[in-house]
Amino acid sequence: MPTVQKSLRMPEKVIKEIEELAKKSRKDFTTVANELLEEAIKVNRCPGIVFTEGVSGKRARIGGTGIEVWEVIATYRSVDKDFKRLKKSYHWLTEQQLRAALGYYKLYTKEIDAIIAENEGWAPDEVQKRYPLLAAG
Repeated sequence: MPTVQKSLRMPEKVIKEIEELAKKSRKDFTTVANELLEEAIKVNRCPGIVFTEGVSGKRARIGGTGIEVWEVIATYRSVDKDFKRLKKSYHWLTEQQLRAALGYYKLYTKEIDAIIAENEGWAPDEVQKRYPLLAAG
């Protein structure tokens, strides 16, 4: 993505926080600041969606749950995009929570599609090849 240089004044406290996050993540200041800004924009555009760190990095989740947006979208596809069936599949979630996931997907389709494709690529033989200690023996 092309970048544009802008001057930005930030409180010293914010700069220190970003520097600390950069140090911990072994990333540079600009990368961390951009990631935080992008995340803030997504959260602002999609109320009910939060970002949490997981084994695969930060991912969009439904707030108050451990459920990632891609999981809801994969289920939605598997029930032929029938919202009533999706609600039954996630009966413990509110309609607003499910709609937040669908809304996030509408705005960030490529991101979610890439995660789904990656997860669909985990065939049993691939798991066994990458993690031989998990193989039944």
